[in-house]
Amino acid sequence: MRVRGMRNMNKIKIRAIVLDDDNIIRNLICGILKNRGYEVHASSEPLFCSVYLDSKCPCPVEHICTSIIITDINMPNMTGFEFLEHQKSMGCKVQNIAVMSGRWTNEDLEHAKRLGCQMFKKPFKIDEIEKWLDECEEKLDHNGKLSDMPGRVN
Repeated sequence: MRVRGMRNMNKIKIRAIVLDDDNIIRNLICGILKNRGYEVHASSEPLFCSVYLDSKCPCPVEHICTSIIITDINMPNMTGFEFLEHQKSMGCKVQNIAVMSGRWTNEDLEHAKRLGCQMFKKPFKIDEIEKWLDECEEKLDHNGKLSDMPGRVN
């Protein structure tokens, strides 16, 4: 099996967070990310996410807690948008964010644009995800550092 991406694996470690209450989708995305050599943390609910912030982000200025977040919009107890807005309000510096939904409304599309998110319609094509991940890897700060997980650990 050929591992895509990670051209700079020896220079930077990539951590990804996957949030989706659908086990099949969550496992599929985790598999794609792990195939690329990423450290992957996944949860069915945003409140149980390993990087969910209870207070201000403790990461030093030059650090980030995760490189990539991929989240579904509709999940129990908190939407993907609510999770992202909460994280940003707590000082999270993640730059590479994608949101997924099987039912995009015009309001959802505008919300995702305001948050600077990549948007995927379920069912998505794996190649679309791979292409976006390639773009994310090219944009990563290769001098940046990953912090220890600031939130709760699963």
